[in-house]
Amino acid sequence: MLSQKLTLDHSIFFTPEKIAREQKEKIEPARGKLLIASCRSGAYLAEKVVKEYKQLLSQNNSKGEVLYLSDIDRNFKDSETGVTLEKHVSGYDVFLFQALLDPTSNRGVDQNYMALLIGARAFKEHGANHVTAVAPYLAYARQDRPTTFKREPTTAKLMADLAIEAGIDRIVAWDVHSGQSRGFYGNIPVNMLDSLTLFIKLLKKFRRKENVILVAPDAGAAKHITLLGQALDLKCAIASKHRPKPEEAIIEEIIGDFKNKTTAIIIDDMISSGDTIYEVVKKLIEKKGIDEIYLGISHNLCIPVAKLKLEEMHKIHHLQKVYITNSIPQTEAFHNLNFIQEICLSEILARTINRIHYNKSVSEVFYKPK
Repeated sequence: MLSQKLTLDHSIFFTPEKIAREQKEKIEPARGKLLIASCRSGAYLAEKVVKEYKQLLSQNNSKGEVLYLSDIDRNFKDSETGVTLEKHVSGYDVFLFQALLDPTSNRGVDQNYMALLIGARAFKEHGANHVTAVAPYLAYARQDRPTTFKREPTTAKLMADLAIEAGIDRIVAWDVHSGQSRGFYGNIPVNMLDSLTLFIKLLKKFRRKENVILVAPDAGAAKHITLLGQALDLKCAIASKHRPKPEEAIIEEIIGDFKNKTTAIIIDDMISSGDTIYEVVKKLIEKKGIDEIYLGISHNLCIPVAKLKLEEMHKIHHLQKVYITNSIPQTEAFHNLNFIQEICLSEILARTINRIHYNKSVSEVFYKPK
């Protein structure tokens, strides 16, 4: 697996010195000293973000500082989760990192969620001014409503209630599966960072190529594909999908103009079992005459069966490259696939934290449709 960092050259980075020079503006008071912390499963990304933040401070000739506390959680022998803060945190603006899904460890989603909640409560009880949870992959977002004709809870709402009760007063997440989850958090801000900027930069070599078409694997991805198509000046298509049962997908048709199209780029928020992508790819090759396939995926859940499907698509179905992010720590099995390129979110998150810390607009970091 190749690794790459997305560079956001256009974004302004704020420093204490810059704020001090802007005396003619009405500057909001600082939220407190900056502190980045991580639970064990979030450390892999938090460490990269801290390093990136410090580099940005240095590049801007700033003497600003960022305190980092790592691995604040642990397990007792009876499997309960505990948290200890090794330094004084009163008055700090805290950004707490956690990978809610960590396939590289034996800690499940529920255990990681509990560590995040207890960690947030520890910071609030010991005087932190603010606690922002940075959970790039927001687990349970797919359970945003009951399945039709099923007696199921809205679990995403329950998780939001728990986060608020724990003392989390802001959420930062990457390309959340369901946008309506924002409403579950009541009055606390939820920054659902959009992946459009990332994919526009990654796919700029395909811009205005008449033989290329963007494909949404289901109706849920249609709006995202449309905006990406506008930015890259590419035609779009949408797959018609239904699930006869959980984790099974049937692609009935792919709707779009495929005349003279030989390359397809499929964009989706996540790959779990890989069933949907696999069926879309087969239909593109067999029914639409596509010769080359590219995938852009925000979250790779590292399910073993998905690895097998990706390998088959690469060997048999003309899959050229898969772009993923490190929103979830990737297993060695996926790292060993040489057609996968991992994009690090460290700069995106460092700049997002910077803007929140100085009460600036987060949206200015990202692409906006005209």
